[in-house]
Amino acid sequence: MIQLHVWGGAGEHGRSCYVLTGEHHRIMLDCGVKKEGTGQYPLLQEEQIPQLTAVFLSHAHEDHSMALPLLYKYGYKGEIWTTRPTASQLELYFASWNRYVSGRGGELPYDESDIQALRFRYLEEEGPAGEWLKLGNQLELQWGRSGHMLGSVWLRLQMERHGIFFSGDYSRESALLEADGPQVLGEGTDFSGASAPVLREPLSLSIVDNAYGTDEESQRQKLAELRRFILKTQERGGHLLLPVPAFGRGQDLVVWALKQFPGQRLLIEPEIWKGLQQMVVWSDWLRPEALLQIEAAMHSGDICVPGSPEERLRLLKGSQPLIIFTTDGMMESPRARWYAERLASASQHAIVITGHASHGTFARRLLSEETEGAGCEVLQLGYKIHQGMDDVRVMLQEVPSRHTVLVHAPQAETDRVVARLSAEGYEGLSSLEPGAIVALEES
Repeated sequence: MIQLHVWGGAGEHGRSCYVLTGEHHRIMLDCGVKKEGTGQYPLLQEEQIPQLTAVFLSHAHEDHSMALPLLYKYGYKGEIWTTRPTASQLELYFASWNRYVSGRGGELPYDESDIQALRFRYLEEEGPAGEWLKLGNQLELQWGRSGHMLGSVWLRLQMERHGIFFSGDYSRESALLEADGPQVLGEGTDFSGASAPVLREPLSLSIVDNAYGTDEESQRQKLAELRRFILKTQERGGHLLLPVPAFGRGQDLVVWALKQFPGQRLLIEPEIWKGLQQMVVWSDWLRPEALLQIEAAMHSGDICVPGSPEERLRLLKGSQPLIIFTTDGMMESPRARWYAERLASASQHAIVITGHASHGTFARRLLSEETEGAGCEVLQLGYKIHQGMDDVRVMLQEVPSRHTVLVHAPQAETDRVVARLSAEGYEGLSSLEPGAIVALEES
């Protein structure tokens, strides 16, 4: 029998962390944090950390990765299975997380030596997407691109006679990133030693991204609304600020904005520009047409990448309205706040939050009008990098499982999704919370 232990991520937005324990293996899927207070960490059980036989990381975003050093602090000696782009992005996120925690008067629960102790094994160097990799006795793995950010993956495991699927953060609607369909299956050797291939379905468990809950809007609808708002801001002569993660939807939106608003000046912070450069280096993660679009963007005369505070200020004071891309979607960084302070003085400017804004973050306070002096318009217009309910329906059909746990959204919202989908005839759906344990019985 295998048990799923939810150490974070189900019934909440953040600190994704799931542990599967069996007779021979104890594996972890992600180990992230949550931006609330001085930071919240997974419900780690320290005595179990040295017993982990493998750790898998779906992508680099803080809510999936920033607690990884705690594993080495508590005695984990193994490697972290992930992709090379993901590992390369972690340094920036560790610096960002440190600034967030210290800026709120907190301290990291690990030190630099724990970060330096991280060791990686790169999935794409072990075998291509869709190929089954034998990781040990009664443990095999298949991976695919998840379309969420450069290097992000979904995982399918065959562990002690149980098939398990973990979507990570998943999106089919990125303009630049390719997403592999999880319905593509491989064959492998029966764990009993028989030579006959065995089909991998039905699965015992799927852990499925449903960060957008009951939202059923498509990317096209969301972008149409964003385009209308940008035009409205331009008509009144205002700058528009788009705070985004350093890697992820920011690169999509840069390429989209260049196409939608020819001649419009775009101010892009260096970290986001670096993300575009990384996409060129790791073009295997892109849609077929995306490389040409990115290279065209990188040669565009409409893009300005500021190299100093003085240059930023000069551009803001110029006569031409700007679309500004800065890092940190929740606006906790000093630079995101610097832009907000300068736009807040005039009502023609606007700030658009395109992702989740956790309780207590600067972005949430702006949206709730809790910050004094914010005279510009502030609103939330999402860009899809996760799954809504329509997307979950598709994934449930592609990856049929006896037990499916929907994750990455508040439990009340997940409860509503489970109720609606159950009424439509879908079976085996669960809405859980951190601390939950689920036993997977063999069929």
